[in-house]
Amino acid sequence: MSLFVPRFDESVVVREADAEVVGRAPTTVRLLADSSATGGALSTQRVTLTAGADGAKPHLHENRAEMFFLLDGAADILSGEEVLTAGPGDLVVVPPGKPHAFAAVPGSDADLLIVLTPGIERFEYFRHLQRIRLGEATPQSLLDVQERYDNHFLSSPAWDARRA
Repeated sequence: MSLFVPRFDESVVVREADAEVVGRAPTTVRLLADSSATGGALSTQRVTLTAGADGAKPHLHENRAEMFFLLDGAADILSGEEVLTAGPGDLVVVPPGKPHAFAAVPGSDADLLIVLTPGIERFEYFRHLQRIRLGEATPQSLLDVQERYDNHFLSSPAWDARRA
């Protein structure tokens, strides 16, 4: 068994007013701490979704666990082939290699704290998504950077049935 010990000297403090915000309703992402700030320990974002909005399509991370903590509202979270509905205070941790996705429950907003561990530089991934939304990059371009961000898209009949 190997033990990863993150290396950073100072506490990481990100004030809400100082967090970079990417996107706007229906999907707003607050970039909180990237891997470089936490010595590789984690990457974290706060994602706010308006009524029924999609967060992330089905994907997996080969080398990272992803934690979803619901701050407010209600979210559907795919974990493998099961779709769970999470409410305020609920925690879902998806292990490496397991397909997952998330979205606000139809008719409900969702506010989630999301953590990947070990960390990976992800802020540029969210900026890339924003460029796609603005028409400055193509959706295909995201497939070209799957390895860089350890974010591998796939299909999920369970997710498709729930979100139909």
